[in-house]
Amino acid sequence: MIPDCFFDPGSIALVGAAHTDIKLGGIVLKNLLRFKGKVYPVNPKYNELMGLKAYASVEALPDSVDLAVIMRPAPEVPDILHQFKNKTTCAIVVSSGFAEVGETGLQDEVKRVGRETGIRIVGPNCMGVCNPSKRLDTFFLTYERMKRPRKGNVAVVSQSGALLICLFEVIKAWNIGLSKAIGYGNAVDIDVSDIFEYLSQDRATDVVISYIESVGDGRRFVESAKELSGKKSLVILKSGKGLSGQVAAYSHTGRLAGKYEVFHSVLQQFGIPEARDLDELVDATKALSYQMPVKGNRVCILTNGGGAGVLAADECMRQGLEIARLPEDKIKRLREMFPHFYGINNPLDLTAQVQDKEYLQVLEELHDDYDGFLIIAMAGVQGVSERLADLIKDFQVRTPKPLVFYTTLNTVSMRLKSLLEKARIPVFPSPERAIRGLRALLRQ
Repeated sequence: MIPDCFFDPGSIALVGAAHTDIKLGGIVLKNLLRFKGKVYPVNPKYNELMGLKAYASVEALPDSVDLAVIMRPAPEVPDILHQFKNKTTCAIVVSSGFAEVGETGLQDEVKRVGRETGIRIVGPNCMGVCNPSKRLDTFFLTYERMKRPRKGNVAVVSQSGALLICLFEVIKAWNIGLSKAIGYGNAVDIDVSDIFEYLSQDRATDVVISYIESVGDGRRFVESAKELSGKKSLVILKSGKGLSGQVAAYSHTGRLAGKYEVFHSVLQQFGIPEARDLDELVDATKALSYQMPVKGNRVCILTNGGGAGVLAADECMRQGLEIARLPEDKIKRLREMFPHFYGINNPLDLTAQVQDKEYLQVLEELHDDYDGFLIIAMAGVQGVSERLADLIKDFQVRTPKPLVFYTTLNTVSMRLKSLLEKARIPVFPSPERAIRGLRALLRQ
């Protein structure tokens, strides 16, 4: 398991700190100025850096530290780790230039020094960690260039720094909250299994999304993923599915990606959710961060636009969700309630003449017959207003079944989207993506 000092240190030494955020060591130092604990910049050229006393070497540090962040050239890293013996138990090696460029001997030496000194290592060639609740951020990206998500319940675990950045940008844009994030790079020591074990015990985390290029100990990975998915919502995106992707993964982190078919079948066997691509991972993340998953696969689609309902139904088929026929007694009741030209099927087409209250009337009739609902509201028609958000919120409170939403973009729908998401009802940019989000909330 990953030690607490990576996500909850009281003190940090930054080796390779710089005086300006033009340099990566300066960016990280500037980010660490927000940190609630003590920060010790290490750079022999300066007595002070960004208002903090600087130290000429690791040996010059006045105290031991909970976490060391190393940003020096790769050949210097083994010696720096030696210097931290008895001064720390946790180190993040941000530096690149190891197995990902063929320097496997140097990476093996880092691993050996870590074992000899008892220092646990994240990296090398990594982004490090982010914990909003502690204002801890070792990423070498400025806040001006990459806005961080607000504090929340989603943990991001990524072998790739670039994918971590992509996920941060989407999470921020979709107003999803972050509990913790870690980019673990070449995984010379701390691997995804360690991180899964830690997050399974983390009270701040309800959802874990993970981008993986390679796995070291396959058996341990499966056990940690099973344990985590039994306690939290977990979604995995695996790259290196084809030969060219496997080669790319090796050149990225210096680790063999393994045969994807085996990885995929193992996840299926143990019921561990897997996203097919980045969009599917993001859609699942949004849905799971807003609502709790349930067992079932029977979906009801309510729409005021027939074409959008058909697209959603097609995606249900691709996702293995059942578009079950309405019960005969409910068909009879709904036909008595609504005009004859409403399409009383599944999808249930309320047409362009729909009124807000009619969505709620249908939900009230069908809430016991389905496991999840998609509501499609084409907001350009006169009968759809912001009031729909309050009606759907009221239904959600009384009937806590998964419910997702799709609406077109205009002045009314932007306000409607805001109100719905404040009520923890996720709104998606297409019918298909709404169904993918709903699929993440329905466990079979």
